[in-house]
Amino acid sequence: MYNIQTLKEKVLAGQLLTDDEAYALPSFSSSELREAAAEITAAMCPAEFEPCSIINARSGRCPENCKWCAQSAHHAAKCEIYDLVDHKECVEAARYNHERGVKRFSLVASGKKVSGETLRRMCAMLDDIRRDVGIEVCASMGLLGHDELQQLKDAGVKRYHCNLETAPSHFATLCTTHTIDDKLATIRAAHSLGMEVCSGGIIGMGETMRQRVEFALTLRKAQPVSIPINVLSPIPGTPLGDTPLISEDEILDSVAIIRLIHPTVQIRFAGGRARMSKEAQLQAMRIAVNSGIVGDLLTTIGSTIAEDKELAREAGYKF
Repeated sequence: MYNIQTLKEKVLAGQLLTDDEAYALPSFSSSELREAAAEITAAMCPAEFEPCSIINARSGRCPENCKWCAQSAHHAAKCEIYDLVDHKECVEAARYNHERGVKRFSLVASGKKVSGETLRRMCAMLDDIRRDVGIEVCASMGLLGHDELQQLKDAGVKRYHCNLETAPSHFATLCTTHTIDDKLATIRAAHSLGMEVCSGGIIGMGETMRQRVEFALTLRKAQPVSIPINVLSPIPGTPLGDTPLISEDEILDSVAIIRLIHPTVQIRFAGGRARMSKEAQLQAMRIAVNSGIVGDLLTTIGSTIAEDKELAREAGYKF
């Protein structure tokens, strides 16, 4: 039988929970989990909230069959379809965010991977953003190999994003065109080049709390510096379009568990938080969330950079 006080003290002493200890976390009460996670966040994480922003650089017609995604060509969901965002528009979007205090800017592309001429053009955009704007550049371009990642690194990308999405035991029920092992192979290739990795996923896709623990433990293999957490917002036309929404309490318990398993990693608010109340968002930030995807140009966020800045300050962070 585990004791939450003992587990918290172990983490505060700089040790990671074992798998068995991690799987015991859902047995504790919400108040125990949240208080322990909040103490760990306050003691082991920076007091500065790190904002980043993204642009959807290529949209739609994705050959993958991920059940949550509107961009999959397998589903009837409506989404924008275009091959590549305008170069100048992309640079100006990065400049707009940088001028408002955003630290990182990422190009995100639909599809299993970006390669060839499209990758070359995206690398040119990233290089121009880095040189002309001065913001840190990131990329999320699918299941890339060593050579493609090297091109991104040469363009100035220091951090690559590749979500595991969910627990291995649940993933195959949601996507059959690629695997978590495929994702981990890309992540290993990024690490081999000295790149940082941003990797997280989506909660609320029918997984159990135990599978969220499994997801968090599997993320240790990715060694991420940042874990973006999305909350599923069911999209009509996708196979998960009728999935019941998880409660705010479940969201808060989930981020607390992830913090206990990843005591020093940035836990990043991503998509879906717009449906959370302000109070629940503040609680999440005090418990575990110390970074976020922000941006006035992002319809999925549902808030402005100014509003996010104020929210972070109200939660006790510098922005």
